[in-house]
Amino acid sequence: MVKILPAVRSMKDFEKLIGSDYKECVVLDIHIGHLESHLTTMKQHGFEVYLHLDLIKGLSADVASLEFIHQRFKPTGIITTRGRLIKKANSLGLKTVLRIFVIDSSAIEKSIELVRQSEPDLIEILPGVVPKVIHLFTREVGAEVIAGGLIETQAEVENALAAGAKYVTTSNKDLWFSRQAP
Repeated sequence: MVKILPAVRSMKDFEKLIGSDYKECVVLDIHIGHLESHLTTMKQHGFEVYLHLDLIKGLSADVASLEFIHQRFKPTGIITTRGRLIKKANSLGLKTVLRIFVIDSSAIEKSIELVRQSEPDLIEILPGVVPKVIHLFTREVGAEVIAGGLIETQAEVENALAAGAKYVTTSNKDLWFSRQAP
């Protein structure tokens, strides 16, 4: 199984995944006006799509927007930094990814509490080049981790996976195809 979760910023990026072994992707930085056509195309190609709610242009990241996205577009799951949206998405049956930024020890403590309160399916830790923190979260809260942000080399992918990450998200297209499935 390939452990990269491609982070797609455009349809041109997505087109590179068509015909590959990938069947999941994260959609970043999308305009609300493109959401329907992009998700329809991705689903027609058999992809499970995670939408980053905080990065949809033209739509605020709130409960009403989440409900609209769920009813209208039916993504596989969502990614957000907001615990209340994780809890709501869980209640709607969506897969959930809580994105956290690790900048210091205080941020780690607050993030651990947020994970415990919101109970996401997965945690995306940024930057993903911090294996020590990946290991800490997998040990402390028992949730599966996605390492993302600043992942630029195959060694960084391997280090994140060795530390316990389930996936690594990257928009670096060279890395999407540099690792073969075991």
